[in-house]
Amino acid sequence: MAVSAETSANIWTAADLLERFGPIPLHRVRTHPPPGTATENDLIEVQDREDRLCELIGGTLLEKTVGSYESFLAGVLFRWLANYIAEKDLGIALPPDGMLRLAPGLVRIPHVSFISWQRLPGRSLPSGEIWRLVPDLAVEILSKGNTPQEMDRKLRDYFAAGVRQVWYVYPDAREVRAYTLPEQFTTVSQHEILNGGDVLPGFALAQVRQLST
Repeated sequence: MAVSAETSANIWTAADLLERFGPIPLHRVRTHPPPGTATENDLIEVQDREDRLCELIGGTLLEKTVGSYESFLAGVLFRWLANYIAEKDLGIALPPDGMLRLAPGLVRIPHVSFISWQRLPGRSLPSGEIWRLVPDLAVEILSKGNTPQEMDRKLRDYFAAGVRQVWYVYPDAREVRAYTLPEQFTTVSQHEILNGGDVLPGFALAQVRQLST
């Protein structure tokens, strides 16, 4: 069932959290407000008050796993993508703190995202702290705090919203999975070329190992 169809009126139980995200570290789940009751205003308040990034999923605030290493990799990839996007005049790139409303009650924060001019009528940028925009490309840097269930759910959220391609970067394995559908992906290893496909024509990262130690 799509996240947008879930109601935030029902408080989530521990079983609900386990079903949706797997054995996720509990410290990542915000308990105030109670899971299942949070709003976008709560999300913004946490960020402003504590400088912590959270995603909003079905009325629950889930802290984003952004360690120093993941932030470094996201910064490197953002720089490469942003330079290419600007050079080709394709659209805009958002860094790791760009909050995007993919559907009512669903706010995701990709580590890096690309939004084409086609999704920005008149090349006008939205106002507000959370943009109501679906990116063409969403990039996630996975860490040990992520669970398979969580990332599978996120993948399906992205494609249900209209994202065209998703990259999951696995630093420890030195590989990237480039998804074009939730069940369809290409694995790019450290010595292979990661390209942008139809989403970023001509973009090529010569060696994925540049995204790892």
